[in-house]
Parts: sequence; C-alpha cells; structure tokens
Amino acid sequence: MITGIAHLCYIVRDLDVSIDFYCNKLGLRPAFDFRNDQGELTGIYILVGGRNFIELFPGTPQQSVEETSFSHLCLEVDNIDTTIVELNAKGVATSAPIRPEGDMSWQTWISDPDGNRIELHAYTPESKQLLALTSK
Repeated sequence: MITGIAHLCYIVRDLDVSIDFYCNKLGLRPAFDFRNDQGELTGIYILVGGRNFIELFPGTPQQSVEETSFSHLCLEVDNIDTTIVELNAKGVATSAPIRPEGDMSWQTWISDPDGNRIELHAYTPESKQLLALTSK
C-alpha cells in the first residue's frame, strides 16, 4: 500500500528566492518544472534523494506556522559538522549541533526563505531510526 513519502509541497512567496535556497544553498537538484502557456515558470520539483522531492509553487501561504499542525521538514545529511560549515559559508544560519538523547541522531536547524523550519539530521550507529529498520 503506502511505500514512502513522495514529496512535500510548499507555497512560497518568491519562487526564484526559494529555488536559489533549495538548489544553490542546500545543494539539491531541480528535477523538472511546470510552465504555463506563455512559458512562464509556475512551479518546480526539486530532487531530495532517492524518489523524494520538494515541490514549490508561488503564491501567498494561507496560514502562519502558528495556525497549522505542520512543524518542520527533516532532511538527512551525511556529516553534520561539514554540512554546518558549508551552509554557513553560503550565508545560511544554523543552530549549534545537538545530539538528542531521544533518538541518538545529530541535528541542526535552519529556516527557508518563507520561515519554514528544516531539521538537518545525521544518523549515528546508535540512531533509533536505523535500529528500527533492522529489527522486526
């Protein structure tokens, strides 16, 4: 039945600014875009990895973060320290890396141009998520 998460869709205030953030700053790759009859860009799919995408469409978000149950997007990274250095060099502010006792994974936090919170998550050999994949 359900095999995974296909994509997360955001309505963004400025499509070009958001594409720059997700592609140029985070290093994700555009997969394909949507264009109207005049050839104008109206949306884009950005490849996160595997078969996972972020979909962006321009518009005015209908709710503030305080009015929705959405909390954050979490993206897996290979090395938390290297990721922080690379993002900071590109002008992306990050929180200090922390390793919560709950899941035993490293994390840092950033926000996209529309204020959506993004957790950057690095698994460790003790991460409960990885252990859950190997136990049945």
